[in-house]
Amino acid sequence: MIEQKYLDIYEKTIEKVVRNSERIKATFPHVAVCENGQYSSEEPWFWTGGFWGGLLRLAYRENGSESLLMLMRELENKQDVNLDQFMKMHHDVGFLWLPTSVANYNATKDEASLTRGLKAASILASRYNLKGHYIRAWNSNPGIKRAGFSIIDCMMNLSLLYWASKVADDPRFYHIAVSHADTVLTNFVRPDYTVPHIVEFDPYTGKRIGTIQGQGKGPNSVWSRGQAWAIYGFAISYRETGDTRYLEVANKIANKYMSSLPQEGIPYYDFLADESDNWVFDSSSACITASGLLELYRLTKDEWYYEKALKLLDALIANYCDFSNKTEGIIMMGTVSKPNDKHINVPIIYGDYFFLEALGKLKDLEGLF
Repeated sequence: MIEQKYLDIYEKTIEKVVRNSERIKATFPHVAVCENGQYSSEEPWFWTGGFWGGLLRLAYRENGSESLLMLMRELENKQDVNLDQFMKMHHDVGFLWLPTSVANYNATKDEASLTRGLKAASILASRYNLKGHYIRAWNSNPGIKRAGFSIIDCMMNLSLLYWASKVADDPRFYHIAVSHADTVLTNFVRPDYTVPHIVEFDPYTGKRIGTIQGQGKGPNSVWSRGQAWAIYGFAISYRETGDTRYLEVANKIANKYMSSLPQEGIPYYDFLADESDNWVFDSSSACITASGLLELYRLTKDEWYYEKALKLLDALIANYCDFSNKTEGIIMMGTVSKPNDKHINVPIIYGDYFFLEALGKLKDLEGLF
């Protein structure tokens, strides 16, 4: 049974989401770095565009607020512009539509939400490279060719394909998801059970070329948010396929993650951070990992996952939560990209989302991924 202290934090988090909704409304917040601690707003196509809708969904599930429902509907409508801007779409369409349209369809069977989710899944499937058996990450631009780029984050987006396969009775989506997961298993996971951010393939032959730095310390480093995406992402593929290879690798990466944490209880932005950059943390990685571990607990009933998830949540609650009105952020000390000096040690919307999702799982509520 869930301890009262976690219920109290769960309720405080929902209360702050509701307060924030009065100003943020139907926009697309990213990082709480603006005046008075307010969240910045991005364009609808930006990869974090679904997490505010996800927070509203998690809060609405608890309180049934009509105002939250109206905001969620407005956000869905605003995201429609993305479906007509193909070259702005990317591998993160799952992050855009799983917490919004797919969540709404699962709850209400709304036909418009179903259509949006299936269109998004079709966009994701269209990025699958037949030679390399991977889903392409970003689009190219005049300065860089990215047709061979695949990233660990995409493991989370596979949930969109698994969902589409079931609701459309179309196993093509399932096969693409499994093929990509297998490619990550063999081409991303290192012998020490860490993963890089980016792996590059030759898009014409499918041959693996090597790793690229991305948001970690270097091409051979251990970007902590990437480890979190891997843990949760492989948990999703195990849940959807029953293939124990995915469970085994999720377990190994999770063990490596938990044994590598610094004394602060949340990770640095990279587990190979040294005295030059060990002041840069990423609380969002801890939030994602906690929710991923609780997903693994739900699937296996192995108490180790539950205990380690609580360890992460306890560290977050003790030192990194802010329920005041000084900032719209809930979880402090997230980092977007240290290599680019971009938003270091600040509240990030996906940290807030996965924190609340993890707390909900302590109440036996399902997540949205």
